[in-house]
Amino acid sequence: MKEKKGFLAEFKEFALRGSVMDLAVGVIIGAAFQAIVKSLVDDIISPILGLFLRGNLNSLSLNLFDGRVNICYGSFITAIINFVIMAFVIFLIVKGINAIKRLGKKGEPEETEKTCPYCQMKISIKATKCPHCTSDVE
Repeated sequence: MKEKKGFLAEFKEFALRGSVMDLAVGVIIGAAFQAIVKSLVDDIISPILGLFLRGNLNSLSLNLFDGRVNICYGSFITAIINFVIMAFVIFLIVKGINAIKRLGKKGEPEETEKTCPYCQMKISIKATKCPHCTSDVE
């Protein structure tokens, strides 16, 4: 008979599961890396772009209605640059992880044969008709 677990016991089991801990570590590292990217954009890229735009990228704004509405499009452009850099780095990390996974699978041979469901003989994986019993094979 299955014993009933309390709410706290279920939460403890969930929280200590490996995938949840990995996710928590990933979020913490991602937040720290995001601070690095923000500093890169705010302290290096924005001033360089500011040389061409005659001012800091973050300070670019558009005043409308006699100064009552201030649209800070420079901050928006900075946020877009931050996002693009973070997305590119995450893409590279995922691409690297997938390449490592493929390296581990190279030792496994690909299947080239399958078994005919009617006569149980080995046939080519690409065959649509069994050469032994002439049955149609999916």
